[in-house]
Amino acid sequence: MTKPSFSRLQAPSRRLALALLAAALTLPAVFSAKAGSLDEIKKRGLIVATEDDFRPFEFVKDGKPTGFDNELIEDLRKYAPFEIKQQILPWTGILAGVSTGKYDVAITAAIITKERNKSLDFTSPIADATHYYVKRKDDKSISAIKDLSGKTVGVQAGSALLGRLPELQAMLEKEGGKLGKVVEYTSYPEAYQDLALGRVDYVVNTIINIKALVAEKPNVFAVGQPVSGKSYPAWAVAKGNTELVEFLNGFIAKEKETGRFAELQKKWFGEAFPDLPVTFEPEF
Repeated sequence: MTKPSFSRLQAPSRRLALALLAAALTLPAVFSAKAGSLDEIKKRGLIVATEDDFRPFEFVKDGKPTGFDNELIEDLRKYAPFEIKQQILPWTGILAGVSTGKYDVAITAAIITKERNKSLDFTSPIADATHYYVKRKDDKSISAIKDLSGKTVGVQAGSALLGRLPELQAMLEKEGGKLGKVVEYTSYPEAYQDLALGRVDYVVNTIINIKALVAEKPNVFAVGQPVSGKSYPAWAVAKGNTELVEFLNGFIAKEKETGRFAELQKKWFGEAFPDLPVTFEPEF
């Protein structure tokens, strides 16, 4: 298998604007925090990291955080016997911050992978994250997986989707094709913008995110086919923080029992996922 070629785009100035907005929305950062036991968290509060622009899971609208995970955080504030301190951040620093104890939990759609399991533990999955491609609606050159051969793909830097591109490469090689140039972006909105402008030919993301994009801009984008096997996102905590995982899983289980979880899934994803596994061991 040939090695994919990668390039990285620098974040434009709008990322700085988003970062400044995020700082205004969050409580003061607690940089000295360490991943601790549940007893320690009860004393100082739970430090939660969420993304700033990952629709429909988390994003900022009209100056306020919203989306699937942010609504669950509001429920968590009522459920938890301690304070919830939320930090809204760009994706690239979140999981590293959790693994080193800067934040207690990443309440975001972090896809469970073998590599991430080395430094993180995960809650029960919160949705289906099978990877699909999205293309420009008017691009007649792409109608099937084989048509992606040699074309330029956009994907978020540091994402699990980047790590599973070899699955797509294997699909293309079976058809006598090959994976083209891979362009990494700081955020998916940047990738979608370049897709609309024709700077990349397609973008790979989870089916939920792509459906949300196409629903918002049906005249610009179109959903393609799956380019990975089964994949699930979950919330992430530092490796070995078993008490916190059990606490969060208890909260998720309660949300499921009351029907609230399915309600939010339908609201933000357009469908519920009643058959999600309680635990998941990734193959990749």
